Amino acid sequence: MDVGRTGAKPQTGEAMSECERRHVTYADAGVDVEEGARAVDAIRDAVRATSRPEVIGGLGGFGSCFSMRGFKDMEDPILVSGTDGVGTKLAIAQLLDRHETVGQDLVAMCVDDVVPVGAEPLFFLDYLALGRLKAEHVATIVGGIVEGCRLAGCALVGGEMAEHPGVMATDDYDLAGFVVGIVDRPRMLGPERVHVGDVILGLPSSGIHSNGYSLVRRVVIEGRTTGQLEAYDSGLGESIADAVLRPTTIYAGALTRTLKADAPIHAMAHITGGGITENLNRALPTTVDAAVDRGGAAGPAWQVPPIITYCVRAAGLTLDEAYRTFNMGVGMSLIVAPGDVDAVHTALAAEGLEPFVMGTCVEGSGKVVYR
Repeated sequence: MDVGRTGAKPQTGEAMSECERRHVTYADAGVDVEEGARAVDAIRDAVRATSRPEVIGGLGGFGSCFSMRGFKDMEDPILVSGTDGVGTKLAIAQLLDRHETVGQDLVAMCVDDVVPVGAEPLFFLDYLALGRLKAEHVATIVGGIVEGCRLAGCALVGGEMAEHPGVMATDDYDLAGFVVGIVDRPRMLGPERVHVGDVILGLPSSGIHSNGYSLVRRVVIEGRTTGQLEAYDSGLGESIADAVLRPTTIYAGALTRTLKADAPIHAMAHITGGGITENLNRALPTTVDAAVDRGGAAGPAWQVPPIITYCVRAAGLTLDEAYRTFNMGVGMSLIVAPGDVDAVHTALAAEGLEPFVMGTCVEGSGKVVYR
């Protein structure tokens, strides 16, 4: 019997197919479209606050539009893109039910990856996947993204909220971000500008930032209750929770303004996963090594955040392992000519940054060496 074509109905007692018996809505399947709409409304004003003059339209379109007219005077405009996530730090935020700052972590991991070539971050998009979407929860997370974009000077032009019932646990979520920046080719920074004798400056990190958290969770978080994690720790001067969830410093905004003021910087390295050892080398030509003064048993000349020292000791890491895992107090490295150190220091200090000398460039093969 073809019900669809003839319009005939099953006779009394005749078995109905499962599709004919059931009425299952999207909400029944675990996706609340109305809550999604409320979430968009909850973040609309915050997102609008990050807008730049180049942004065309607002939230709600299928694609985000950004005018490039303002950059037409560049000799050879180069678009620079980056993408990243927050990783295991999110699991700790979920455990402690503290979600206000992970959005800033997300933005930092992206924008500070494009600024080392001299690029100004222009616009940012995020992807938020959740087991269950709650408008207030989304607003809290996106609030951190908005703050990150404000600090970086880029516009939050769009994003995606995806609810995944049955795939993710109800309270689980994950974040990914995407940034596009621009630099004029003649002003690009990079290894080709670096020479033997150049000085390596460091910019202080706020803490662990967003790398090494699989190890942090293993040696610091596991086995402790939330009460223990939230309790004041005299060795840290704060709670473990506060220390491990401190947001990643965003350098991009200040560095962009410094570069626009013609600060003579040759190259930069964002110190992320792999630590100083596996990031500073990315700013070097193949004929130059970065000789970093980590000071042996006495420690480096700069301050290592207490939470990093705490984690290194808890894991029993050697110095080499520590410098390959954590940022060790250096969030960004800059390479400048010896005669320009004072000028760059002054320019960075005017932006509220506190650079310190962490080493020099010597003849070598493009590696980081310690002394």
